[in-house]
Amino acid sequence: MANFFKDNKDLCFTLNNIDLEEVVRLREADYEFAKEFDNAPADFADALDNYNRVLSVVGEISGDRIEPRSRTVDAEGPHFADGVVTYHPLTVQNLKDLTDAGVMGVMLDHKFGGLNFPVTVYTMMTEMVSRADASLQNIFGLQDIAETINFFGNDEQKEKYLPGFAAGELDGAMDLTEPDYGSDLQSVRLRAWQDENGQWYLNGMKRFITNGCAKVHLVLARSEEGTTDGRGLSMFICEACPQLVVRRIENKLGIHGVATTELQYNDVPAQLCGRRRMGLIRYVMSLMNGARVAISAQAVGIAEAAYREARKYASERKQFKQTIDQFPAIYAMLSEMKVKLTAARALLYETTRAVDLRNGYNALVEQGKATAEDKAKAKYYDKVAAVLTPMCKALATEVSNQIAYDAIQIHGGTGYMRDFNVERFYRDARITNIYEGTTQLQVVAAIGGVMQRANDARIDEMAALPFEGKMAELRDKLLAMRAKQQEIVQFVTDKKDVAFHDLVARNLVEMETYIFVGFLLLRDALKSEERFAIAERYILDNELEYNKRFARIMAGDVKLIDNKRDIIDY
Repeated sequence: MANFFKDNKDLCFTLNNIDLEEVVRLREADYEFAKEFDNAPADFADALDNYNRVLSVVGEISGDRIEPRSRTVDAEGPHFADGVVTYHPLTVQNLKDLTDAGVMGVMLDHKFGGLNFPVTVYTMMTEMVSRADASLQNIFGLQDIAETINFFGNDEQKEKYLPGFAAGELDGAMDLTEPDYGSDLQSVRLRAWQDENGQWYLNGMKRFITNGCAKVHLVLARSEEGTTDGRGLSMFICEACPQLVVRRIENKLGIHGVATTELQYNDVPAQLCGRRRMGLIRYVMSLMNGARVAISAQAVGIAEAAYREARKYASERKQFKQTIDQFPAIYAMLSEMKVKLTAARALLYETTRAVDLRNGYNALVEQGKATAEDKAKAKYYDKVAAVLTPMCKALATEVSNQIAYDAIQIHGGTGYMRDFNVERFYRDARITNIYEGTTQLQVVAAIGGVMQRANDARIDEMAALPFEGKMAELRDKLLAMRAKQQEIVQFVTDKKDVAFHDLVARNLVEMETYIFVGFLLLRDALKSEERFAIAERYILDNELEYNKRFARIMAGDVKLIDNKRDIIDY
């Protein structure tokens, strides 16, 4: 019996050691919901016990059912004919298993039939599902659609759609990308127009739409005639209907179990969701940030699967009369994979905690129940979540690709064959640092928070923890790096050179990540001595990398900017 929660010591540690008391108190309205709903927790201990039980159920479904079906789903995938997408019977069974477990409305309010779990716990589910079958997460993980309607829809829309999502009767799609506009969402052209009765209709094309055969769609469309930028865009809800045509499904490198579609809208009836003109500026950015966290979890799940396959193979494969995991070249690779995986997971759940706190305090503000302290916390966690979310996606997805790559290398020639799972993990990982914003766009999203030192308060909190001995030495190394980071941020700011700023932005974001994640791992080592070796390896390795990048930027070298055409066009 495989259980992808219970067999993952790091994931269990994370749930039981991350500080969620404040998150749950906000989520459960100081546990007032327990008076009205039978499944609402009476206190934090009750909530934590429930999270452990539900995660164990999802872990069992992932390990015992979804994972054994994943090779067949990857090989055969969904079917498309006459405009109709039919998912593989095993994918349908996977979704039924999850529906029967009651986890299709994980974050929705109790009153809609949801579990009202925090983002953090839901993300743990998506990580486990991704480890079992990364493509299934692209359907299961679209619960963000329901959450967005919950945040921004009106009461009638919530009552109409959310109970169906929670019951697993409805599924969703996020329709953003167009044939000529990928990341440039402010240039979206799909037209929204109203008839004389005020009914909205959608006309145009969307491309690369995950689960585009869904029953419910959130669509970014141009509602304001004559506009060309993001201020003319609104968000709409529409349903599957004859006017919404699936033109084709894409033949992809990986993530074969989910249909990625091209859609044509022929006057599709739609409802405005939220306020006009706020589609991109507020609603889609919120939706995409949720999706970025989900893809980070998908990446960590793939990395976990790839690491385990590599470790298992290395412990069984004999060369020169010993298993290959005894060779320094191999155990060095495995060690590096494990350190990177643990680092990515640590940042992922620190990010989800910040997102949960942001959501909780913002809800108090919107309900008119916030004190001055609550408003200050809402503002603070807005800033923290805004920088951690893209940092997290950049780290998790790049790490996932690296670990999948190394897993094939450890397998040697056999890893290149479809007989082994690692070639699928390699294919599935490749999309994670592309969709929902490439790594380059995550840098653009994160660099403002890095320059404004949005993480400093949290770093100060962790630096003040009671580290002793070797841990104190590692803390001092991190503090020295942080001091350099403040210096280099000022150096780049003072140059007042936009091209130089943009050129070094990725280095600055990754250098910030080394420091922040180093503190997260050191913090966790205080709670478990066996985690110290991972924290030490991460900090020492990245101290060297940090100093190399620091020296390069402080040299102020602009030759690449000056000579870019000479190099590119040679």
